[in-house]
This record gives sequence, C-alpha cells and structure tokens, in this order.
Amino acid sequence: MKAPVYTQKGTKKGEIDLPESVFGVAWNGDLVHQVVISQLANRRQPLAFVKDRSEVRGGGKKPWKQKGTGRARHGSSRSPIWRTGGVTHGPRSNEVNAERQINRKMKRKALYAVLSRKYRDGEVLFVESLAFSEPKTAEAKQTLEALGGIKGYEGLTQKRRNAVYVAVAHSTPEAKRSFHNFGNVHFDEVRNLNATDVARYKYVIITEPHTAFKALAGEVEEAATEAAHA
Repeated sequence: MKAPVYTQKGTKKGEIDLPESVFGVAWNGDLVHQVVISQLANRRQPLAFVKDRSEVRGGGKKPWKQKGTGRARHGSSRSPIWRTGGVTHGPRSNEVNAERQINRKMKRKALYAVLSRKYRDGEVLFVESLAFSEPKTAEAKQTLEALGGIKGYEGLTQKRRNAVYVAVAHSTPEAKRSFHNFGNVHFDEVRNLNATDVARYKYVIITEPHTAFKALAGEVEEAATEAAHA
C-alpha cells in the first residue's frame, strides 16, 4: 500500500509505504461501536447532584414545640417540604459509575479499523511536516487552504463543523496555537489518536508519517514502558 505525501504548501513530495496492520484492517462495526460507547462513557462528567435531608445543613433542633402554636407540627427543617430542606428523588450522579473497561488491544484495533475505513474513503492526508516559526492563525489558514486545494480534500476549508483532525508526530507550541482558533479543527499528537475522535472528524491529517506510524503501531509507547521499568 502506497500513499502520496504532500508538503505544507500542498505540493506532492513523494510516496510512502503504509503499514497494512494500521491502514489495511477490515471494518468491524461492532468493535468500533463498543469502544466508542465505552470511551464516551469514561469521559462522562457527572455534574447533576442534589443533597437529601441527611446532607443539608441545620435541622438539629425542632423548629417549634409540638402543640399549642396553631401551626403544623415539624420535627426538622431538613424536611423536603421546607425551602432549605433536602431534595427527594433528585439526581445523584455521584452514586452512578458509568465507567467501562476497555483493554488496549480493543482500543488499538478499533482505531485501526476507523483509520483504514477513512483511508479507503480518501479522507486521510499525509503531510511531510507542519512548521510554524511563531503562532499565526493566518499561516494555519493558508496551510489548510493549500491542502484543501488537493483533489478530494476540498472539505478541509468548506466544512464548518468537525472538518479535520490534525495529528502531528511532535507538537510544538507555535503549531498548536496557530490552529487553536479554528472551531472545526482538532489539533493533537498522533500518540493520542483514538477511534472516537477520529470518527468524529471528516478528514485526518497525519504529519511526519514515518514517525507517526511507529506511534500508531505502539512502538513508541512500548519503548517508553520498557524504559520506565528498566
């Protein structure tokens, strides 16, 4: 499998051999669905939460005596019928555990399936490198326009939402800040690619392919793990 490699200005630089294990994987919809649902569940931030009558402050003293006041009898201001009391049957998200376990092989295989599908659909673009001397949104826009001039990648500049995932082998502050102002562009390192984010965006731009392929195959991660345990 060979794919063209382009420069930052959109001109063809040459070709590169693609690893079959990453870009030649058959589609597995069940696996991708399971991994995506699990990753979304693990990203869930439980925010909705109310206190019941045992958690609100106050209420240690009986509001007024049981008889003789002419008012209804009450034992505690923590009661749900009081304005400052607890809430009955409210959301208790801190008691819900939506986390799902996904093993590393499943995540990697799902990512390969999505990348392979996008490559077959002509939605993966390989760029030699992205170099910015200083953070410049204008230069990032010129880069996207140049790459959008390549046949089949016009949507890089035409799609308003979730247009492109820019995956760089090595991130620099200048490049990251240059793409920061684009609402339809996601910028991150190749080692952080996952099936959920890749599937969300129409196009994927991968820079420094040789280094990126090692990261995608897990060689960089495994080397770092071995160094940590050495």
